[in-house]
Amino acid sequence: MLVSKLPASWNIDQVLNDLDQHGFALIDHAYPNEYVTNLVNECTSHLNQFREAAIQNGVVSQIRSDHILWIHPELQVAQQHVETLSLLSEQLNQAFYLGIREVEAHFACYHAGEFYALHRDNPQQKNDRVISTVYYLHEQWQDDWGGQLRLQDKNGEWHIIQPQPNRIALFRSDLLHEVIKAKQQRLSITAWLRSGNTIW
Repeated sequence: MLVSKLPASWNIDQVLNDLDQHGFALIDHAYPNEYVTNLVNECTSHLNQFREAAIQNGVVSQIRSDHILWIHPELQVAQQHVETLSLLSEQLNQAFYLGIREVEAHFACYHAGEFYALHRDNPQQKNDRVISTVYYLHEQWQDDWGGQLRLQDKNGEWHIIQPQPNRIALFRSDLLHEVIKAKQQRLSITAWLRSGNTIW
C-alpha cells in the first residue's frame, strides 16, 4: 500500500516549529490502532531474525547492547512507516532546505538490561544522516521501566523523552543522546532521513 499523505494526527506546523526552535519534536498518537497492531505483529514475528547491533564487521562496540533488523520491502507494514517518513522529508526539505533523499530504517529491540550510551548519529558531519527518528511500537509502557531517550537539544538543554507507545521522536542527527537501560522489552523503529549535504 503506497502512502499518499501524512496522517491527520501529525501537526506538521508544530513539528517544524519545534525542530527549528529546539532541534527535536514529538508526534503522539502517530498512527491508527489497527496499523499499530499490525506493525507490532510484524515486528514480534521476526524477532528471531534480529542480530546484535553492537557487532559490526566482527568488531564489538561497548556503547550499545540492543538488537536490530533492517527494514526491507518484504516487511510491508513497516515499509508504510518508511514511506510516511519520506513524505515528512519532503516537508522538511521545503522548510529547511535539507536535501533529504532517502530513508534508512531498522526495527530495534532492547531486552531488559540493554541500553545505548551517549552518542551522536552524525558526529562532526561524518555521514549523511540529517534527521533521526524513533517510533515506539511496544503496546504499553510505564515510566519506571526505563528505556527513555535522553537528549540534549540545540540550545544545550537536556530532555528525558518517555518511550510512550505510538509516539515518534525526531531530532537532528548531530545532537547528543542516549537510550537509558530498559527494564522491559522495548520495541521501536529507528530511522534516519539522509541527505548528501546539510545546512545544520
